[in-house]
Amino acid sequence: MSEPRPDLPPAAQRALAEAEERRRAAEAEAAANPRPAEYGGRDGLDPARYGDWEKKGLAIDF
Repeated sequence: MSEPRPDLPPAAQRALAEAEERRRAAEAEAAANPRPAEYGGRDGLDPARYGDWEKKGLAIDF
């Protein structure tokens, strides 16, 4: 864990420490239980982030 920042109030320092603990726990959980591989998913960029959903030439805009 990094050094506490003296310019932050104690409550903020505790919140940062708790967030770091949660982040480490989530990383440990992800390492212990990896997600299964996706079969038949879309290739390329994430359509929800980059615009159109497209499958076999048909596009749907949100």
